Amino acid sequence: MSKGMPILKLGKHRPRYPLIQGGMGVGISGSRLAGNVAFRGAVGTIASVGLSHNSPYLRDEKMNYFDANEIVIKEVLREARNIAGPEGVLAVNCMVALTDYDREVRAAAEGGADVIISGAGLPLRLPEYMKDFPDVALVPIVSSAKAASLIARRWERQYGRSPDGFVVETPATAGGHLGATTMEQVYDPALSIDTALPETVRFVAEEMKSDIPVIAAGGVWDRRDMERMFELGAKGVQMGTRFACTAEGDASDRFKQAYIDAKEEDVVLIHSPAGLPGRAIKNPFVAKYLEGEVDSNPCFANCLTHCRYRKTRETFCIAAALVDAFNGNWERGLFFCGSNVTKVDRLSTVQEILDDLFPEPPGP
Repeated sequence: MSKGMPILKLGKHRPRYPLIQGGMGVGISGSRLAGNVAFRGAVGTIASVGLSHNSPYLRDEKMNYFDANEIVIKEVLREARNIAGPEGVLAVNCMVALTDYDREVRAAAEGGADVIISGAGLPLRLPEYMKDFPDVALVPIVSSAKAASLIARRWERQYGRSPDGFVVETPATAGGHLGATTMEQVYDPALSIDTALPETVRFVAEEMKSDIPVIAAGGVWDRRDMERMFELGAKGVQMGTRFACTAEGDASDRFKQAYIDAKEEDVVLIHSPAGLPGRAIKNPFVAKYLEGEVDSNPCFANCLTHCRYRKTRETFCIAAALVDAFNGNWERGLFFCGSNVTKVDRLSTVQEILDDLFPEPPGP
């Protein structure tokens, strides 16, 4: 643990650093990135959504997307564990909005995940799916103390279980799908980190009577950002965008170059097919979409419980667009990002990021 830093404890799991690498979907944070982050002392996170998109299982006519994804989640966890070693803390980020959410969280637990981080909806039934895995820490992502209260009370009443922590993510700076239901809410002061984080910290301490950690997410880039979150009461931070553009990152080189090239005017908000605001880089695909021109590859997964593309064809298949981005297709991909993407100026390594954030030697 770094000297002067809070201790981050997620259930029975304690990483060396109070840092979670954010889960970035459709392969951006896979086994290499998560495994290396965990090996070096932070929490490495695999995003479960769409992991099977480049799997040979999908070429088997007898295998559907959901069966393939369940298998691949376990395989990717096994690969990450081989890198992280037995002491590394590995998390899996599972989106509530997924059609196969229950299968994905079970697969993650069966595959050896230490932590399940869950957002893009309220994970009200997560303890039900995890009843056979008491050692797996459960950490909901919320954007307000109100959401944290709803989850904590429901879990206690129905399952006799409390969350092992909360990630408070502010939509004003976060990447990908944002913790807001409308565009107007993205910059709502009530959902700002300066409001939502202290309110959630107070809720945990005063109403839950608990010392579980509250983790700050969205817009955290450097040591100064991290220390400000600790001053607001966080016991850890979550960072995604900065880790996406690393040598260990699982995405293509062209994906990473898009991050390096991004300027402030390139970062835009879109209405996602999931019905949520999202933050992305304005490439040719997004520019056309913002102008009302819809161009989409066919749906191949039926991955979302609520999908505007599947219902109306007035938008695009988000899974296909994210796969194109992962593969580096600049013209047709959806390159999700956080607001800090404009600070990415080169390819770095996981160790370089940790050395910058924690320059002093780890404490005991």
